Amino acid sequence: MSNIVSARLAPPTIAAPRPTRRWRERSVIPGFGLSLGLTLSFLTAIVLIPLAALALRPWELGPLGVWRSLTEPRVLAALKLSFGVSALAAAVAAPLGLLIAWTLTRFAFPGRRLIDALVDLPFALPTAVAGIALTALYAPSGPLGALAAKVGVRTAYTPLGVFIALLFIGLPFVVRQIEPVLEAFDTEVEEAAVTLGASDLQRFLQVMLPGLAPALISGVALAFARAVGEYGSVIFIAGNMPMVSEIAPLMIVTRLEQYDYAGAAAVGLVMVLISFGALALVNALQMRLARVGRA
Repeated sequence: MSNIVSARLAPPTIAAPRPTRRWRERSVIPGFGLSLGLTLSFLTAIVLIPLAALALRPWELGPLGVWRSLTEPRVLAALKLSFGVSALAAAVAAPLGLLIAWTLTRFAFPGRRLIDALVDLPFALPTAVAGIALTALYAPSGPLGALAAKVGVRTAYTPLGVFIALLFIGLPFVVRQIEPVLEAFDTEVEEAAVTLGASDLQRFLQVMLPGLAPALISGVALAFARAVGEYGSVIFIAGNMPMVSEIAPLMIVTRLEQYDYAGAAAVGLVMVLISFGALALVNALQMRLARVGRA
């Protein structure tokens, strides 16, 4: 009897909940399989197939013909000028872009919004218009060219003119890469460094520069990549003198006009390989900096 009473008075046992199937959160974009398939399809159609055609076309000349086509003194001089001046312009754009981005984000002054908008002007200008404008400024009869000529410096129709044009089109990339990082930088970290007795130079080099380095390197890489393939804004101010101020993209156009498609593809393939190697080194440096930052 007592067992029956205790059984009636005992609280009912609650069965353990059955494991329910855990549903994945629905994604706005399609599933992985469809997304990956579309990505690879577009990548193949837009990038891989054209690059494969570029890689195969020069070999119509044969290995010896490709070697002769690429070792012509005029081609070597054009490649050296394009990559050398592009690297120099990107390197100079780094401190200038950092200075401009710092000024636009850390100081309030009249006309700041106008200057910030003018930074994007090389993006908006057609390259031919930019080339004509630079030539009008830096030609011997132009205001800046005449001023430089008084001190014995010739700007237009020289490698210096190529450098000016490439710096003009590459500088905005550096500014726009650094500016958002500076705006989002935690000022409390800077204040803590000042409280601990750090000088302005130490605060910049040891506190801010490590955080700015990935964006700075990315901006320099973009400026270099844009400068290597730049054509319209350079040919007007360069003068296109063989062995002096002739750039590699102009060599490609010249060979296309001569119906030397295989020779043009050979120069283009070399430019792609050198650019790819340079960007691979930049990406490796960025990954190393990111690992150091996380450590």
